[in-house]
Amino acid sequence: MNRIKLLVAVLAICAQTSFAQNFNDKDIIFKSNDDSITYAGTLSVPKAAKKSPAVVIVSGTGRQDRDGLMSGHKIFKEIGDSLASHGYIVLRMDDRQTGKTTGFYDKATTGDFANDALLAVNYLKTVPQVNARKIGLIGHSEGGAIISIAASKSKDVRFLISLSGLAMNGYDALISQNESMVNNSKLPDYDKARSNDINARMFKTALKYADSANMGAKLNETYDAWKVKDDAYFKTLNIEFDHFRFPVYSYVNYAIGPWYRYFVKYDAAKTMAKIKVPVLAINGDKDNYVVPEANLQNWKTYIAAGGNKNVETYLLKNVNHLLLPCVTCEQAEIKDIKGGVAPEAFRIILSWLNKTVK
Repeated sequence: MNRIKLLVAVLAICAQTSFAQNFNDKDIIFKSNDDSITYAGTLSVPKAAKKSPAVVIVSGTGRQDRDGLMSGHKIFKEIGDSLASHGYIVLRMDDRQTGKTTGFYDKATTGDFANDALLAVNYLKTVPQVNARKIGLIGHSEGGAIISIAASKSKDVRFLISLSGLAMNGYDALISQNESMVNNSKLPDYDKARSNDINARMFKTALKYADSANMGAKLNETYDAWKVKDDAYFKTLNIEFDHFRFPVYSYVNYAIGPWYRYFVKYDAAKTMAKIKVPVLAINGDKDNYVVPEANLQNWKTYIAAGGNKNVETYLLKNVNHLLLPCVTCEQAEIKDIKGGVAPEAFRIILSWLNKTVK
């Protein structure tokens, strides 16, 4: 390790050990407007806070706890602790049906999660140390779409930070994400082509019939028609065993649920044109889930279409979907990564917040 890297490591350790000294964590709860859901989370308040800016961290797809524990890394806790140590009030929440938050996750849509975020903003407005005119949202992955929807609906959201955040129509996101995963897989080329073909056909059908009661039947019809053609195609390859399988049963059951029906129709361009507040978007160039270049461009283009050009975007080198520095940058590597979120990401976030919000 050279001197510069050693100095960075020492500073990072010092920052980590100082966190507990300059802010307090408090377990909090608040309820939905109809009292049907109790939300639980951790509120981090700097000891010197007095009418300070505040943020809500919003998770992505899949139930996550307030710490954002993913593959052994507590991503949201790390981000929250860093921001709190620099004077920002941070609220991290358990997702629905996770930790101490009630409700049913599988019955909720991206739009419902946006409403959850706005309830968290309303809660922050009741905290004496919070400057109610400086409350923002930080969204990871699907959280990018969630915070976009929330900001398009409420003037209480004063700034947005997207971390590996989605800025793409739901249908397009499904296509690009699955193509990225397939093309980066170890499947033979002929199976990659077959996978991309059936995925595209199923997603197109799901979009067309998203509001239809017979969506499931149409998806099965699409698969059956493809299977006939695919079986004939596979015979031309002169390969003895066919190892390719499309999980049609599990896919159809998932697609007919409320989240998928909402998401496949999500119109990012229409939603993001309504965002009128400053935006920071950061992606890693090794992100295999949210295609970085296209989404970063959309953060600028879609928001600018509504007249707001106050958007900054950054592409970090050799950084994955969790904003962790990586080597192979494959999913299997994540659990073995020893460090935390890329230091450059923290530098950009804090610099942007200090000049834009604080």
